[in-house]
Parts: sequence; structure tokens; C-alpha cells
Amino acid sequence: MHSDPIADFLTRIRNAQMVSKEVVSSPSSKIKVEIAKIFESEGYITGYSLSEVNGFDVIRLSLKYDTDGSPVIDGLKRLSKPGLRKYCGADDIVPVRGGLGTCIVSTSKGLMTDRQAREVGVGGELICSIW
Repeated sequence: MHSDPIADFLTRIRNAQMVSKEVVSSPSSKIKVEIAKIFESEGYITGYSLSEVNGFDVIRLSLKYDTDGSPVIDGLKRLSKPGLRKYCGADDIVPVRGGLGTCIVSTSKGLMTDRQAREVGVGGELICSIW
């Protein structure tokens, strides 16, 4: 049992890329699937799939690498933690790495990127940032 399954998910991705794995698996949940959808739409992973292993739902991410073998994801950071939640209004969401990265925000309209949240004009909980 993990106290922070999203941090565990991000750490699995980070560790898999450090050893150049093609695929990384993690226990699945609705929020992890939504995060994977955003990662895929922003071009950080090539895809994801859902399956069942020993009666448990599992999400598998296909990691993306450049032509020279370096990972597309340079960094992942968990922003809001169970012990310290971070919330921002739409005007207070700061672009990640000057707009080169992406922040995932949990809003009343679902999970979205920082750019989408500013366009729609909603704030929420800052889940993680990726660059």
C-alpha cells in the first residue's frame, strides 16, 4: 500500500527511463489513466495500454526516446503531496520551464494541462510537472 500512488507512478517512469526501458508498468487508477492521456497528447510517451494481471488492473506506458537514445522526459516532479496540497487560481499557474514543460492541474472540469486551465480560466490542484 502506497501513501501517494501518483508519486510512485512518476518514480516508476523516472527509474525506467534511467535504465532505458521501453515499457513501464504500474497499478492502474482513473487518475493515472488521465495522466497517461495527457503525457501521450503532449508527446512525452508513445502510448499506453490497460490490462489485467492476477486480477489487478495494470497500466503500461510505452516510453519515448530520441534518435540518440536519450529519454524525451528530462524531469518529472510531484507538486501537490498528501501532506501539503498546492492549489492555484487560473491566473497564478506559472508556466513550467518558460512554457517548454507541462504542469498537470486537477480542476473541477477534470485533469488538464496548465495551458488548457489558463485558456478555460479555471484553477485547481497542481498534480505534477513534466519537462
